[in-house]
Amino acid sequence: MDGALEDTARIARDLIRFDTTNWGEGRAKGEAEAAAYVEAELRALGLEPRLYDAAERRTSVVARVEGADPTRPALVVHGHLDVVPADPANWSVDPFAGEIRDGMLWGRGAVDMKDMDAMILTSLGDILRSGRRPARDLVVAFFSDEENGGTFGSQHLVRAHPELFAGATEAISEVGGYSVELAGRRAYLLQTGEKALLWVRLLAHGTAAHGSRVIRDNAITKLAEAIVRIGRHEWPVQLGPTTRAMLDGIRRILEVDDDDPVALIERTGIAAGFLRGTVRTTSNPTLLEAGYKHNVIPDRAEALVDVRPFAGQEQEALATLRELAGPDVEVEIVHLDVGLENPFSGDLVERMVGALKRHDPDAEVLPYLLSGGTDNKALSELGIAGYGFAPLRLGPELDFPAMFHGVDERVPLEALAFGRAVLTDFLLEA
Repeated sequence: MDGALEDTARIARDLIRFDTTNWGEGRAKGEAEAAAYVEAELRALGLEPRLYDAAERRTSVVARVEGADPTRPALVVHGHLDVVPADPANWSVDPFAGEIRDGMLWGRGAVDMKDMDAMILTSLGDILRSGRRPARDLVVAFFSDEENGGTFGSQHLVRAHPELFAGATEAISEVGGYSVELAGRRAYLLQTGEKALLWVRLLAHGTAAHGSRVIRDNAITKLAEAIVRIGRHEWPVQLGPTTRAMLDGIRRILEVDDDDPVALIERTGIAAGFLRGTVRTTSNPTLLEAGYKHNVIPDRAEALVDVRPFAGQEQEALATLRELAGPDVEVEIVHLDVGLENPFSGDLVERMVGALKRHDPDAEVLPYLLSGGTDNKALSELGIAGYGFAPLRLGPELDFPAMFHGVDERVPLEALAFGRAVLTDFLLEA
């Protein structure tokens, strides 16, 4: 089977087979074995990668690639090696087997983001093995701990080893450059920004007692009421420059004059799964923990909430959360990180758009604001402008937004080969 498998799919499959589950808050299986695999692939290309451990088994890999014009600022090309948890009971395949089925690669990380890791490696291989060089110096990084906000990965390297990124001004990574279908036309969403990240813990305290008693001071009840208010809160619609440009492009492609951004996004079909979160802050409860026995009322209950505000509105969102939580529930910040918004213009953007259009000439390319986050947040501390460019040409039937952190994550083999070709062209000219 390996002999018939295109190299990008083979490497992505191999990476999926390393269980790099990251539960967050420092609890993870670690990226050590996956990092060693990537290091070996880079050494086989004649590079000199280095491994960096932010904690035991929390391993990142970084290598520098000499470009054709070393006088130009360097470009950071990065991915992450960790993945979110996957419950095998919910999947139709083993999430860590890297199974090939129905023309797709299945497994946790197939989309987020071991596919892009593999595309980086094979694109570099295509360039270096042919005796060519990328257009400029590349800092190639495979980070640990992205799914925990980069504490033991990109943030550690940026703060402890900023010299690794010396001379770099721009970066590319995940969650952009993939195609969506709009009224029968293919369009690629190029990620030019991402929302801020605000992870909070809700804490409620009450009276511990026997489960048969009448207890008004119940920690779980207090917490539940706060969760409902936060989870059902309708945050106001807000449009920044990136989202306005994206909506203008959607109107043009769909040939409609709809001025309601929410209604317009709903017209995009499957793509709406990603785009709904671009026009408003989101606050989703994600974890509950309370109690230890059926007939014991606990004196403590807690929940985690994933909040994604717009850049610069983190404190405003936090104030709203505290108001929604009410006086009986504490709101603690677990992790806070910046939002980003870069222009849909300039040489780098033109190169990305050009590479996509050479391989798919009739397609449109639109900017969009990612509702989630990437390791570009950490790189921004060094003044590096990060974009999402993991090019994938997808069929209209695949619910691609649902693949991120979802069940039965998978990516078409043809899309991986397409991404490899586009990324190779881009790196030769970027």
